[in-house]
Amino acid sequence: MKRAVIVQAKRTPIGKVNGMLKNFEPHELAAPLLSFLAKGMEKKIDDVILGNVVGPGGNIARLSALEAGLPLSVPGLTIDRQCSAGLEAIRLACHLIQGGAGTCFIAGGTESASTSPFTKRARFSPDNIGDPEMGAAAEHVAEMYSISREAQDAYALLSYERSWNAFENGTLADELIPLGSLSHDQEFFKKRKMDTLLKRAKPIFKKDGTVTAANSCGINDGAAAVLVMEEEIAIKNGYKSILRFADSEVSGVHPNYPGSAPVPAIQAILERHYLTIDDIDLIEINEAFSSKIAACSNELSIPYEKLNVNGGALTIGHPYGASGAVMVTKLFNEVQRRSECKYVLAAIGSAGGVGVAVLFEVV
Repeated sequence: MKRAVIVQAKRTPIGKVNGMLKNFEPHELAAPLLSFLAKGMEKKIDDVILGNVVGPGGNIARLSALEAGLPLSVPGLTIDRQCSAGLEAIRLACHLIQGGAGTCFIAGGTESASTSPFTKRARFSPDNIGDPEMGAAAEHVAEMYSISREAQDAYALLSYERSWNAFENGTLADELIPLGSLSHDQEFFKKRKMDTLLKRAKPIFKKDGTVTAANSCGINDGAAAVLVMEEEIAIKNGYKSILRFADSEVSGVHPNYPGSAPVPAIQAILERHYLTIDDIDLIEINEAFSSKIAACSNELSIPYEKLNVNGGALTIGHPYGASGAVMVTKLFNEVQRRSECKYVLAAIGSAGGVGVAVLFEVV
């Protein structure tokens, strides 16, 4: 079987909705990433696969490739698996390489909530099953797994401190390529007193609930992508393999509890490879809501010491279709700062109750 490896990974700075990236269309966010990742390999790229959730529709991957000046022979494929779309794009590229359907792909996601033409969200589930807003679904997860407000706020504060530490020590800079003069995430323009905000925040999705604006992610713009290659081809072209694709899993859960969807996906991968959480050195699970992270951590016995070690979406934001690729970019860069990592894992739960998990071996 062919082996797929990630040899490069980058993301744009992430902006708040109607914030610093408000004038960038999704293809304009993605194009600089594609240009960077494709440099020197333009004619060898089989396809560009991008996740996108809130439009404007059409084949944004193809449009982004053209905007980036890639050869007309690079077709482009746009996919929507809601918040897991960016991770699914990477998963798909890896499986295509394994199956011999290509040797070089750019995969990731791009999202511009600021320029989205849609005034309301898509339907996630039929009414007879239940189609809750994501915040309400986060409350469902908190109730189902007995996650207290205190536990959610404690994790949100931890994530905030980790994100700021990573920004201030230059760790996040390794992940980024600038967009013009914009070189870091909008969240880092000004530090907030997060502990005070967490205490003051009121439940916004349910009376007497536990989910607040302070322990939830924001709505954001941004893009992220990776260069995935067949390992022998990567070596022949002078690239260093960093993450080798090991396996992936997609799971479905009740749409009322989408935050729990990473649990069965991760469990399936671990069982298939006779691994435990102890064998996984770093784990990224998308921080859409603190309740989701606390629930997944408890159910899978994941210590916070190896989970989202440089913070995540609770602080820098959640550009829907790009977030899965942001997580892989974080893993890609973090393993290069550590001397003893063997396995890392990225997972995300998304609207409609779909979980995607991808296991990588560190090369």
